[in-house]
Amino acid sequence: MAALKDYLFTSESVSEGHPDKVCDRISDEIVDLFLAADPYARVACETLTTTNRIVIAGEVRGPKGLVEKNGKVKAEKIEAIARRAVRDIGYEQKGFHWKKAKVSVYLHGQSVDIAQGVDAKGNKDEGAGDQGIMFGYACNETPELMPAPIQYSHNILRELAAVRHSGKEKMLGPDAKSQVTLQYVNGKPVRATAVVLSTQHSEKADQDEVREIVRPYIEKVLPKGWMPPQDHLYVNPTGRFVIGGPDGDAGLTGRKIIVDTYGGAAPHGGGAFSGKDPTKVDRSAAYAARYLAKNVVAAGLAERCTIQLSYAIGVSHPLSVYVNLHETGHVDEARLSKTLQQLVNLTPRGIREHLKLNRPIYARTSAYGHFGRKAEKDGGFSWEKTDLVKDLKSAFGAQ
Repeated sequence: MAALKDYLFTSESVSEGHPDKVCDRISDEIVDLFLAADPYARVACETLTTTNRIVIAGEVRGPKGLVEKNGKVKAEKIEAIARRAVRDIGYEQKGFHWKKAKVSVYLHGQSVDIAQGVDAKGNKDEGAGDQGIMFGYACNETPELMPAPIQYSHNILRELAAVRHSGKEKMLGPDAKSQVTLQYVNGKPVRATAVVLSTQHSEKADQDEVREIVRPYIEKVLPKGWMPPQDHLYVNPTGRFVIGGPDGDAGLTGRKIIVDTYGGAAPHGGGAFSGKDPTKVDRSAAYAARYLAKNVVAAGLAERCTIQLSYAIGVSHPLSVYVNLHETGHVDEARLSKTLQQLVNLTPRGIREHLKLNRPIYARTSAYGHFGRKAEKDGGFSWEKTDLVKDLKSAFGAQ
């Protein structure tokens, strides 16, 4: 069946102050705390938030400064990290305040059964931290090689967060959601048919005032001429959004996985990213799959590329490496799969070393997407580099 060419497609994003994203941020700050102290620490951390309450649970293995000999975690350091994260996001509200919220820490030592499957020993290489499937995707719809609806949804909220943190827009609160619907003609996005923006705000601001505050930032993000008709620009459709964040709705780590990836434009694997150290292939292999897919598109070998990797717990090499170019490719997909595996060692250790993932670089990933970001000098978003382009072009004789 031929691919659909003319259609509408919608993706959403949520801000750093969304309850689930608050949890992702806290969990990833804890990952960074452990990796900063020991690059080979193990962390699987989940966070729950509700009205003035933060609950942190999970399994860790780390240095003496964070974990006692009996496996007990030094809770005061974890609590301090959680409070700092909430403060940085901007929550100083009656129902959720960085200083007043009660923090409970239930982190404990990693299971020895899991550890023996993951650890390298003798002739055994480091195994995957769990079984699972992971997907990576790239397309040429945006300069970031991301699907346009999710990229614009992220960018709108990033703009609003920037002016909120700077103090320029004091009426805005930390909690927000965006949603962008684009019209595709012949498989390419041409305009926005609808934009939804719900943002927490001061009780002093009414719906019309909030609409006028946010409109210029939406116009700034969308390409010229792409703004939807005024009656299809929905700003705070309920009319009021004063109570927000964990006070308005409980949050959990890992509950916004489509926001974290491709906005539904591509498949998602079985696991979330935040709160996990890079031995967990849920995270590291998803980054590797994006890295490979992005380089394929950047090299001009296809307009779209989906890559799936699969792993078994305790086994080092992937069970499968699937490549789909969606009938937009100029090369054989089976040959491309073999070439990619020759260029990058896709064992958990190989991925970590190639992308240099054993660093405290994860808190910054917790909002506005793990993909479509700029690779940073300290190694953050290393999976967004396009340093395989030359080798891919050479392998396939591309110009």
